[in-house]
Amino acid sequence: MSQRSILESARTWVIKIGSSLLTDNGKGLNLDSIGRWARQISVLQDQGCQVVLVSSGAVAEGVRRLGLPGRPTAIHEQQAAAAVGQMGLIQAYESRFKEFGKHTAQILLTHDDLSNRKRYLNARSTLRALLDMKVIPVINENDTVVTDEICFGDNDTLAGLVANLINAEVLVILTDQQGVFDADPRTNLEAKLIREASSHDELLMAVAGGSGALGRGGMLTKIRAARLASRSGTATCIVHGSSEDVLLKLKQGEELGTLLLADKQPMAARKQWLASHLQVRGTLTLDAGAVRVLQNSGKSLLPVGIKAASGTFKRGDLVACADEQGRVIAHGLANYDLDEARKILGKSSEQILSVLGYEGEPEMIHRDNLALI
Repeated sequence: MSQRSILESARTWVIKIGSSLLTDNGKGLNLDSIGRWARQISVLQDQGCQVVLVSSGAVAEGVRRLGLPGRPTAIHEQQAAAAVGQMGLIQAYESRFKEFGKHTAQILLTHDDLSNRKRYLNARSTLRALLDMKVIPVINENDTVVTDEICFGDNDTLAGLVANLINAEVLVILTDQQGVFDADPRTNLEAKLIREASSHDELLMAVAGGSGALGRGGMLTKIRAARLASRSGTATCIVHGSSEDVLLKLKQGEELGTLLLADKQPMAARKQWLASHLQVRGTLTLDAGAVRVLQNSGKSLLPVGIKAASGTFKRGDLVACADEQGRVIAHGLANYDLDEARKILGKSSEQILSVLGYEGEPEMIHRDNLALI
């Protein structure tokens, strides 16, 4: 039975538009297309929906304005192109939405903004205030200042995190493909569109393809974004953005694109924040018993179940918890520095005092500061 009724009833939307759609194959912004999406989003808002727009295109527009032969490889040149292109991108959205009597707001984010709990909450409060005021936030990664340590790497990931941030009911990723296929449609004429699936279906990862020249994400990043979004109970639709009235047709329940379902209960807000961290400071390798406890019992992680510790983390930093095969199963906030963790790993909580010379926390990660991936 189709689950498209999720889209019909959804009232909070995150819509992501990729560079390949926005930039008319590198020839500058496609203002006609931006106008069509602005009209559709305006209709959604008039129908009672709250919409956040996550938009790529700043670097690509900067490349066009500066007359560069292609996307620069040097980070400072990419940042310069983003600074130039962002002006045109926001100008285009502002003017097109104004035609429909809508207010827009520009928000630039880095991963660092969402890794810090206080700034995370501030960003969420600001977005909610804007939506209550019937403003359409336009969000982009802050390409002008990002470095490898703080960048999202693609706006698909950013869109998934924004869906978590506002507890969106649906994430729509507009792309230049019809959706997710069971094989690469560019090389296999027998490939069939996957209409619906769980966002956690492992087969999706196997059929994901590569990315285009203008963007940084491919189908793989879109599936990962759907998994991120599912942590807040958000369903994701991956669909061709140039289809006529695509957003309005999705709202009417038409079977366009691929609908990826969030088949798990939504995490609490704090757990979403912990799980959504992409930058971790270290890794704790757990034995099989500790893995079972975390996955099945919802208990804290004790030092006795840790086999190894690596990285550069300090007390309060985010660490990944992995099984002995290296598969990350959880994220959490460490109660001890790396050096201390190495001293107490494999030890019972009662031995911490004698090993460290002071009585610290009985657990390496408290269950309130731990989220399964």
